[in-house]
Amino acid sequence: MSSTKHFSKDFILVVIGQIISLFGNSVLRFVLPLHLLNITGSAALYGFVSAFSFIPMLVMSPIGGVVADRINKRNIMVGLDFFTGGIIAIFFLVYQQFNLVVLILIVLVLLYGISGAYQPSVQASLPFLVSEKKLVPANAIINMVSSLANLIGPVLGGILYSMAGLRTILVISTICFIFSAVMELFIHIPFRPMPQKNSIVHILTGDLKQSLTFIIKTRPIIGKIVVIIALFNLFLSAILIIGIPVIVKQVLPLKGFNTDEMLGYIQGIMALGGLSGGLFASTASKKLKVQSVWKLLLIGSFLLLPMGIILFLPLQGILQYGIFSVCCFAMMLIFTLTTVQLMAYIQTITPEYLIGKVIAWILSISGCFQPIGQALYGVLFESMKHFEGLLFLGAAIIAAGLSIYYKKLNKQLVSTTNEKIKP
Repeated sequence: MSSTKHFSKDFILVVIGQIISLFGNSVLRFVLPLHLLNITGSAALYGFVSAFSFIPMLVMSPIGGVVADRINKRNIMVGLDFFTGGIIAIFFLVYQQFNLVVLILIVLVLLYGISGAYQPSVQASLPFLVSEKKLVPANAIINMVSSLANLIGPVLGGILYSMAGLRTILVISTICFIFSAVMELFIHIPFRPMPQKNSIVHILTGDLKQSLTFIIKTRPIIGKIVVIIALFNLFLSAILIIGIPVIVKQVLPLKGFNTDEMLGYIQGIMALGGLSGGLFASTASKKLKVQSVWKLLLIGSFLLLPMGIILFLPLQGILQYGIFSVCCFAMMLIFTLTTVQLMAYIQTITPEYLIGKVIAWILSISGCFQPIGQALYGVLFESMKHFEGLLFLGAAIIAAGLSIYYKKLNKQLVSTTNEKIKP
């Protein structure tokens, strides 16, 4: 681990590689369904392809965690970027010769799967590249890259698609992924091979069981954190993902405004909030304590209250929109701070040989609850027209309860911080 004041060359190369990979992946995941929508004109098909493609990310995340702990993490990043470049190159050559729907679905499934497998390798590499004191700012940088990719990727993809078309995007993407893979060859991540006496399937199931046992029994505090994150995704993250578009486009009286543009602005504000949270976490890492996370979660929960209350008040639509925007920005800032803190804490109390698998389980389990919440809120917003504010108030109460439950874990958080578990 680097003991210098600044981050090591290897960490910087990992970040650059992640920038290229996440931005490229984000652009393609936006452009390909958009191209399908333009060609077919079917919104239902567009929705099905987008939703179905999300499944491989959930499946590949724990598998990627196992691989990240068994294989040199540098080689995983290199291999996935070369593989992605190859996929896009092949798609470029054949997409006009075969069924477009099937081809785009296959490519999106592969892109989401690669994204799910890639991220555990990046997260698991951090304890090998930075000192324990730098884990929080290092995680903050990784989260900022992700926020920027989510913020700028679709915008960049839309601009390139409208100006240059799909073929140009495919060529640029192929070149960028191959360049990233070549650059990552120069990264050095310490790696100690683990003995492999059994079949790949036996190793995979054994490793997944071992890491899940670690989360549930050896370090039950991690399991409790996962439950809290998952429930926040179910009740809070999902209401933002589904509720904000519904409120902006169908509920707020925004006459004279283009609601599509207004929705784009507020989504950009949310992404900017996530970016700001990452910046704050990287600069104030020494002041942030994992025991104080419950306070941040509680504040974020209470920010849902004004969003629900103003829907029952006879206010101007643009004023309601402004209040929603401010609350969304603050919530994304707060929840990025909590994510950075919790990820650094989990990396600190997890043995090196389990980090990849544990993080992968966290991403996969918590991620599973978000689409469930989206489906739930879709039904609720449809059935509770004119009473949408009650959904925000209810979500605030549930989220506040989860925050208070987290406070009860503080003693356990402190007691496990300095414990070391040997392999």
